[in-house]
Amino acid sequence: MNILIFGPNGSGKGTQGNLVKQKYDLAHIESGAIFREHIGGGTELGKKAKEYIDRGDLVPDDITIPMVLDTLKSKGANGWLLDGFPRNMVQAQKLWDALQQAGMKLDYVIEILLPREVAKNRIMGRRLCKENNNHPNNIFIDAIKPNGDKCRVCGGELSARSDDQDEAAINKRHDIYYNTVDGTLAAAYFYKDLAAKGQTKYIELNGEGTIESIKETLLAELA
Repeated sequence: MNILIFGPNGSGKGTQGNLVKQKYDLAHIESGAIFREHIGGGTELGKKAKEYIDRGDLVPDDITIPMVLDTLKSKGANGWLLDGFPRNMVQAQKLWDALQQAGMKLDYVIEILLPREVAKNRIMGRRLCKENNNHPNNIFIDAIKPNGDKCRVCGGELSARSDDQDEAAINKRHDIYYNTVDGTLAAAYFYKDLAAKGQTKYIELNGEGTIESIKETLLAELA
């Protein structure tokens, strides 16, 4: 089973992706890890990518796409879940063409729907427990709202990550994601159009639901 997953920062995309990975024993491949692996491993593609990164330039798609494909082939023998790529319409088209040429099927595309303001609030509302960072606390989500300034699970002290409070940075990331003309949502809609033609399957999930309700809906759609 090969899957692409889309969702804005704050949508719970990583959580749902991990649940799918565990359920179906898929390789969860995150775009940033692909670059780190190729550059750290000193591959030819990694060396070319590093030249652009060191100059502060974007790595061109004719380097990025082969890196993505190489990783999908090498790590996704039992299937893969690709997270964080493609990020725009051009990459979506090029990835689709490359998958077709490689004879690799794209079984499902998942989009987690979440209004932009809700996504931003979720990010800015996240709180980290001093005792255990895995204890979920968010001042904007009733189900996991902390007890004042204490962790709802263990009573530990809470803090906020500085990047979670950087509204300008959050808006910049969301400007790219919510762009339906040539941004990330445009990429998702490219696959949605392909699904309408029967070339893949497109699953839309309500990101405002609970983790468990979203999981149940998703696994039912993948069954």
